Amino acid sequence: MLTKRIIPCLDIKDGRTVKGVNFTSLRDAGDPVELAKRYSEEGADELVFLDISATQDKRKTLLDTVTLVAKEVNIPFTVGGGISSVEDVGLLLKAGADKVSVNSAAVKDPDLINRLAKAFGNQCIVLAIDAKEIENRWMIHLAGGTVATSLDLFDWVKEGVDRGAGEILFTSMDNDGTKLGFANEQLAQLRAVVNVPIIASGGAGSIEDFRDAFLLGKCDAALAASVFHYGQIKIQDLKTQLANCDINVRI
Repeated sequence: MLTKRIIPCLDIKDGRTVKGVNFTSLRDAGDPVELAKRYSEEGADELVFLDISATQDKRKTLLDTVTLVAKEVNIPFTVGGGISSVEDVGLLLKAGADKVSVNSAAVKDPDLINRLAKAFGNQCIVLAIDAKEIENRWMIHLAGGTVATSLDLFDWVKEGVDRGAGEILFTSMDNDGTKLGFANEQLAQLRAVVNVPIIASGGAGSIEDFRDAFLLGKCDAALAASVFHYGQIKIQDLKTQLANCDINVRI
């Protein structure tokens, strides 16, 4: 049985870690380098670093910050935000990232996934997806959730994997920051559509929420931000309780 992963997420804006609710009302959560080091030491399985305003600001991910974070961690480290070319990914991997996530640029240019997978391998490419329910359909949103599209979540996930994405990071905008649990029904539907690892994001508020994401949502990893940033859940406590529920985690 594959080990389930716990992944803290660093949403970066103007060089600081931030967290909001439903992608709005952002507040400061600390220095990304300090947080990354802490999570690495506390037993996180991976880290995700998302420069959430890079696309809106029409700039590239903060390479200097990526380099500093990479020096402080000894666990896999995924970087996203403002990535739109093979050259962008090459620079991020050189700066210390292990994987990259693409979102808005891939929707606008789906062949980007093919090019990146060919250049760096499927295992290096994470397709990040922000979606919310609109009139009973889950629709893709771009640019940090600010731009709605007519693209269906499940259609896009299938296409992304067919094009070479090796992992899916699905954030439910409806659940994000609410601490009411992950979108487990949608996660389970995604699992039925594709066979690559799926990371659940958006809604973690309790240890039970993580348990349900693994058992009901059938995800491979669960990502969270505020519950870790503000000390509401300790990673080792979480893993101990998950193990007690017969969920295979790295203690």
